[in-house]
Amino acid sequence: MYKNVFLKKGKEESLKRFHPWIFSGAIHHIDGEPEEGDVVRVVSAEGKFLAVGHWQIGSIAVRVLSFSDIEINAAFWEERVRVAYNMRCAIGVAGTEQNNTYRLIHGEGDCLPGLVVDVYGKTAVMQAHSVGMHVDRMAIADALLSQTQGAVEHVYYKSETTLPFKANLGQENGFIRGGSADNIAVENGLKFHIDWLKGQKTGFFVDQRDNRSLLEHYAQGRALLNMFCYTGGFSVYAMRGGARLVHSVDSSAKAVDLVNKNIELNFPGDPRHQAFAEDAFKYLDAMGDQYDLIILDPPAFAKHKDSLKQALKGYTRLNAKAFEKIQPGGILFTFSCSQVVSKDNFRTAVFSAAAQSGRRVRILHQLHQPADHPINIYHPEGEYLKGLVLYVE
Repeated sequence: MYKNVFLKKGKEESLKRFHPWIFSGAIHHIDGEPEEGDVVRVVSAEGKFLAVGHWQIGSIAVRVLSFSDIEINAAFWEERVRVAYNMRCAIGVAGTEQNNTYRLIHGEGDCLPGLVVDVYGKTAVMQAHSVGMHVDRMAIADALLSQTQGAVEHVYYKSETTLPFKANLGQENGFIRGGSADNIAVENGLKFHIDWLKGQKTGFFVDQRDNRSLLEHYAQGRALLNMFCYTGGFSVYAMRGGARLVHSVDSSAKAVDLVNKNIELNFPGDPRHQAFAEDAFKYLDAMGDQYDLIILDPPAFAKHKDSLKQALKGYTRLNAKAFEKIQPGGILFTFSCSQVVSKDNFRTAVFSAAAQSGRRVRILHQLHQPADHPINIYHPEGEYLKGLVLYVE
């Protein structure tokens, strides 16, 4: 049925620990010539079955779909989507009127490496990060419609920028099931315009939902700066939390326009909010000391290990500016979403920034991604979002 990929002797240990990646250096030979995106069987040097997964070109040669010797068919996709949806219902993020914005499939965290699905209202936005998931996109879309108890009615496929460019698939973004112009979704009772057509990622940073709620708890009476605001999620929560002033800053004028729309959607005509399209470091340099609540949620400074050193310098510089300018008694929410930056790396960068400022700083909270972005216990690399909430004397 599927071509066999034979591992070198002794290279099956990670698979016995259920790690979902097989690196090209572990492969001895292949029974035939699989096309990129094909399903293959992985076997030991002795020919003993180990796993089935998607074949791909690159350092990760196989992304494991199952450790059972099964066929990857419609029933497989239905079962994986059903399990994922039931888990989101069990943790209270799906199936409620107060929240219809959540991650339904989180790659390795849902035992589907290479696949991300975010739900906004009745629309699921699907991203393939591997050719295999692209090949199986229609079967996955059907499973999204049939296994979510009516929660998903439309599937928008957005993989133009996430698929390996060398695969030359000519992929275009668009609806592959249904179609809807309704782009307003609800998160914890707040409404947001979601730009899944041209926005970053799937159109919204779903992974900060719990951290936005925490920020709301601290916002009462404070003057807030939301740096790298993107769609303004933190700003909208701060407004509901009773902040007396909210400034949103992003280098993208398009993002600033979306922030203003989201504020207007929830707080029409409210004068507490202003948005600025400006470079983060320029704004931090020029601003005074009017803020006592600052959010630093930059895009990934490091996407590869080669850029780690430079990224850590960037985090240190950014946080040092915030420590320098924040009012005494201020609270700083600071984040890194770079997978190659470990919790210890990030802490060290922030601690260095605090030391440079000479301020007394306490950790109030250590933050991470929410439960609908689960971490596969056998794949610790899936922990990517880390954050600190700091009290600055």
